[in-house]
Amino acid sequence: MPARMMKATFLVLLSLSCLVVFVQCYGGRNFDPLKKLIRADRLKERLIDTTLENSESEFSPVYVAPQDGLKAADKIESLPGQPNGALFDQYSGYVTVDPNAGRALFYYFTESPQNSSTKPLVLWLNGGPGCSSFGNGAMMELGPYRVHSDGETLQQNEYAWNNAANILFLESPAGVGFSYSNTTSDYNLSGDKRTAEDSYTFLVNWLERFPEYKTRDFFLTGESYAGHYVPQLAQLILQNNKNTNQTVINLKGIAFGHATIYSALGEYGCFVDRYAHAYIGNAWIDFETGLKGMYDFFWTHALVSDEINEGINLNCNFSTPFLTGVCNNYLDEADNLLSDIFIYDIYAPLCGSSNSPSISAFDPCSSDYIYSYLNIPQVQKALHANVTALPYPWESCRQFEYPSESFLLYIVGGYAVGYQNLTFVTIRGAGHFVPSYQPARGLAFFSSFLEGKLPPSS
Repeated sequence: MPARMMKATFLVLLSLSCLVVFVQCYGGRNFDPLKKLIRADRLKERLIDTTLENSESEFSPVYVAPQDGLKAADKIESLPGQPNGALFDQYSGYVTVDPNAGRALFYYFTESPQNSSTKPLVLWLNGGPGCSSFGNGAMMELGPYRVHSDGETLQQNEYAWNNAANILFLESPAGVGFSYSNTTSDYNLSGDKRTAEDSYTFLVNWLERFPEYKTRDFFLTGESYAGHYVPQLAQLILQNNKNTNQTVINLKGIAFGHATIYSALGEYGCFVDRYAHAYIGNAWIDFETGLKGMYDFFWTHALVSDEINEGINLNCNFSTPFLTGVCNNYLDEADNLLSDIFIYDIYAPLCGSSNSPSISAFDPCSSDYIYSYLNIPQVQKALHANVTALPYPWESCRQFEYPSESFLLYIVGGYAVGYQNLTFVTIRGAGHFVPSYQPARGLAFFSSFLEGKLPPSS
């Protein structure tokens, strides 16, 4: 189907190797928020936050603070260990979203090295919930730099997405990365609704700080649990544009890959006629289909034994609200067998292992290098980060209570196909992090998304 005929384009960004959800958090620093959510859902211990979907008619004035002089203060002169010859401007700092609670979100912004004044603005969000869009998204995936194995110096990322757009990375909610609140109870009160509201308040204030982007085409993008963040923030943007009778934020499209979203994709069907194009990735259809497919994937890829697979098939009825103790025991046995598998890319070695190298050039120890780099005091000073002397180090992911309803499904393939307003595109060998495992293909996909076109076939 010709791209120009797609008023709303839906793209599912998939990978051959990442069909599973029990993961080691972003390269493997011990905490795995997504696994926690999936297991809680399996055991029916999850918290559900559904207040946003019922807030269509609600509107509260958004906190807006004076931003004079803050853009200049946020400009990064140079990052420690940065290679010479940077041809783009970069900024980072804090935007206060709740002055009473003392809640402020950290951002990193990199403009395009070519024609930045005419290129769109793109917000990137990582998931978790609780994982850093700066450390994971910018430093490990699609930002302009990657951290060397020495944990002290940077190298240029040839396939950075700021080649195609001006990219804004937001650490959200408060408590993630360098973002913080002076009210510690905030860290256990986060949820989809507050995260969307805080992100919206951040954007409104950030656009006051960078007024040249107020009328620029704006796109929301992300991965994994950003399948919650992106559509709910998009809903709030559209809602407030309508309620204020003005285009506060010029939203043109959304994209999220390997996404955790609500069980009914139709909850966001209202977006279809409002976007120039929306690329949607990997929805968990329902509890039954998701878990059956996941453990079948483990078995068909020789990650669990025939005996465990038979035990799951005989004892697990995923169509019922609760799973039996016998069923959960078999599922736990399957999960334990995955401890030596890098679930984000089952064909890649674990960090520090002596196995054969990955089929991609991605270094599975990247998360460790980033952790070292972002905890260097001089780096934090250059980033205008950690200004309140947080009582903990920067982490790739942080654990806190997060009310949510989380679902996943991954679809495997290696093709692009369109039917009416639905487009499926797969990127082979990409693992969970497309820009990390397949950087050239990831940039080609992203550029096509911005243009509202199908990615090239080669």
